[in-house]
Amino acid sequence: MTVGVQPLAIPEVLIVSPDKHDDQRGFLSETYSKPHMAELGVGIDFVQDNHSFSISKGTLRGLHFQSSPFAQAKLVRVVRGAIFDVAVDIRVGSPTFGRYVSKLISADAWNQIFVPTGFAHGFVTLEPQTEVIYKVSSRYSPEHDKGLLWNDPDIGIDWPVSEAEAVLSDKDKGLPMLSQLPDYFHYERSRSKS
Repeated sequence: MTVGVQPLAIPEVLIVSPDKHDDQRGFLSETYSKPHMAELGVGIDFVQDNHSFSISKGTLRGLHFQSSPFAQAKLVRVVRGAIFDVAVDIRVGSPTFGRYVSKLISADAWNQIFVPTGFAHGFVTLEPQTEVIYKVSSRYSPEHDKGLLWNDPDIGIDWPVSEAEAVLSDKDKGLPMLSQLPDYFHYERSRSKS
């Protein structure tokens, strides 16, 4: 696996760009290799793959995370369409606590985003019929399923959709603001990517 890795403004969040080999038949791409990711400093044991399909442009999912002991790191890629992807630092004591990074992730760009534990994650679809596949480092646990309000003004995410255009679940509309979250995660300076 030949892969490019680019840290974002919050350096624990990474953009991963696997090689894609095209020919007259189509393409082949090794989209994940545990040994190669470990060489890049991401030594994660992913235990589950999730696949989301969104019918409409403007479908907003998030901002989601799971609390310990089922906290999840994620490796997110798009196999059809495009998303505006967001990770918000919710690690108490972090120099970037309450800040976010964002990136366009698309099937055309063939890029992925790695979101470590300690971040709330979400995305909005930029095209109809968008499909997203993501690996997670812990199984889904309903009692540890948490979230953060997508349009919390204290975070100020510059979403490419208005409140009126965003298609949200009732659950996501009722998530708490950052100021209302318990201290689920704490920043550790020498922390490895997990």
